[in-house]
Amino acid sequence: MKGVNRAEICDVNFQEFVRDWNGGVDAKPSPHEAILDGSALDAQGFRELFESQLISRHLDLMARVLRVQNKVFYTIGSSGHEGNAMVARATRHTDPAFLHYRSGAFMAERFRKLPGTDGRKLDPIMDSALSFAASKDDPASGGRHKVWGSKPLWVLPQTSTIASHLPKAFGTAVAIEQGRRIGHALPIPNDSIAICSFGDASSNHATAQTAFNAAAWTAYQKLPAPVLFVCEDNGIGISVKTPTDWISRNFRDRADLDYFFADGLDLSAGYGDVQAAVEHCRRTRRPTFLHLRTTRIMGHAGTDFEIEWRSIEELCAVEASDPLLRSAAIALESGLMSKDEILALYEDTRRKCFAAAEDADRRPRLTTLEDVMAPLAPFTPAAVQAEATRADYADKRAAVFGGEAKLPERQAPRHLAIQINNALHELFAKYPETLLFGEDVAQKGGVYTVTKGLHKAFGNRRVFNTLLDETVILGLAQGYANLGMLPVPEIQYLAYLHNAIDQIRGEAASLQFFSNDQYRNPMVVRIAGLGYQRGFGGHFHNDNSITALRDIPGLVVGCPSRGDDAAMMLRTLAALAKVDGRVCAFLEPIALYMAKDLYEAGDGGWLTSYPPPDQALVLGEERVYAPEATDCVIFSFGNGIPMSLRAARAIEAQYGWKVRVVDLRWLVPLNDAAIAKHAAQCKRILVVDEGRHSAGVGEGVITAITEAGHGGKPLQRVVGADTFTPLAGAAFLVIPSDEEIVAAAGMLAKRS
Repeated sequence: MKGVNRAEICDVNFQEFVRDWNGGVDAKPSPHEAILDGSALDAQGFRELFESQLISRHLDLMARVLRVQNKVFYTIGSSGHEGNAMVARATRHTDPAFLHYRSGAFMAERFRKLPGTDGRKLDPIMDSALSFAASKDDPASGGRHKVWGSKPLWVLPQTSTIASHLPKAFGTAVAIEQGRRIGHALPIPNDSIAICSFGDASSNHATAQTAFNAAAWTAYQKLPAPVLFVCEDNGIGISVKTPTDWISRNFRDRADLDYFFADGLDLSAGYGDVQAAVEHCRRTRRPTFLHLRTTRIMGHAGTDFEIEWRSIEELCAVEASDPLLRSAAIALESGLMSKDEILALYEDTRRKCFAAAEDADRRPRLTTLEDVMAPLAPFTPAAVQAEATRADYADKRAAVFGGEAKLPERQAPRHLAIQINNALHELFAKYPETLLFGEDVAQKGGVYTVTKGLHKAFGNRRVFNTLLDETVILGLAQGYANLGMLPVPEIQYLAYLHNAIDQIRGEAASLQFFSNDQYRNPMVVRIAGLGYQRGFGGHFHNDNSITALRDIPGLVVGCPSRGDDAAMMLRTLAALAKVDGRVCAFLEPIALYMAKDLYEAGDGGWLTSYPPPDQALVLGEERVYAPEATDCVIFSFGNGIPMSLRAARAIEAQYGWKVRVVDLRWLVPLNDAAIAKHAAQCKRILVVDEGRHSAGVGEGVITAITEAGHGGKPLQRVVGADTFTPLAGAAFLVIPSDEEIVAAAGMLAKRS
């Protein structure tokens, strides 16, 4: 029995079921009559849903056959889940959809909603075949992954949907209402809902639970959150069974998450319940949980040989629950179709799927690295710079600051926190679609008062507190970005980011890549972090672990050390988001927020004037102190800059060297060319990195130096220890100090 192909058995089962059927036949219903007595589904609707189910099934069967010929590269199928076509039929093609990977029938049915666009006929079979074949012509991802996605159908591509898409689906639902409140023109109707489907096993994931909780938290406060959570319950996750009735027990009586059940194995019986759930969500604007009964036949994927771990009796029982068998029975019982008509449609659908697959196999695939990476990190420097320096909002800007005389550039030099605050006020004046949100950011003005006054100036519609959940904060950001707003979420401390970072890595930053730049997630994520806070916090408030951010493809990470740079950097980050749709992180060194002095108390050496609004940084552009110095160069960022400047003065006094200090400012991407240029011009090199010894920024700097051919010069790294940060004064034992930089120069002196 181990050699038996269960896909072939399911294929034969269907044909034999139809041929052997000998039940009674009703009079053929007219197109708008109920398909069966008491059903909410009419005959025409049933016929179309049945066709969508067959398309999904034959795409699965085709993939199993052609995978062994290397013509198809994906075999996680939708067989047993074909009832999700009902959700597609009951919703609109303008309802943003975030789909489970078993959504072939949903997609086939949604294609009916929009026959064509821009002169191109939409074809669910061909589009799916192109995706299965990883063809460059795949309209969803351009051959980068097998995804269910479509720009005209508002299906945002997901890759491996193990619950990570639920927070952004919730965020998109909230964004629908938020756009209306701030007067933002939505790209979809104002009464749209967000659809999110997932498996029963995924519902247990922490990321799913946080989305359910946030949705209920929102509804509890009578705030609109029209998200339809569709749990496609097939009773198993790969090989781990879901306890009987666990989903209904867990969700049926959950407060502020309205529960509906529908039988996804029976189109006639289930459609009315699906329709009721959709209508409830759209009408009440409340989060709605649709528990859709499904099954899973043909295994988790083509490589899952269930006969090796499930009994033959169990497999046969599962295969007997195939929803296509029930759909065939409905077609026959109702008199809508004859046996021959069903079998002819079945084989014609098979033929179309295989023909499309053979066509797709002949289409070009991605063959160069440039093609693969093209949509990952789009950058149009001239357009970004023009947007960053655009200053055509002078009246709004003056009004925000209380008049021309109170504009920040007309005030005395101020410290970093004040200048970030000024820059945020400015961005809100420039971009009316800007939203700032997070923990404590509204009335309190943030833990460090960086957002002080924004709530008063712009109101609760644009500046608001969220529940204490970083995953939800970043999910909201994606939702707002999906609908054309400019979110500026705050993560209160860098250490708090790590439990939610997949919302950036796996979701926000990957969307351009996997949608071939059709969808974008423009945002500027503010993260307070790094070390050197005195008398406070320990690890969670003195966190120097930024490597996780540096390992996210496509992400931009800027880290200013002084106020004027912060303001100009924020302008550039906002422009990168607006023009190129980039996901940006703005890493704010907490210990420098209030820093006023540089060399000695009272010198005001770390206060800066506010730059006029027509000044902005260029992505990757460094700041250089003492550019004429060539005896030694120090590369650093953040807290390392004032430390390095102080150390440079001491090094000059002790060794007579003229020291150049380079503030990298941009940590992702590193400007390798600039690093190489400064290394080439100087005799000795110091790299000061407040990250950890085995995972910081310094490795990237040294790599750039070495690959440029300057690795033979005397070089020393000053870096944090590989440990968590302890409390109080002990914290300063594990991160670099001024004295360590000077001592490192001494080691260079011995080698030169």
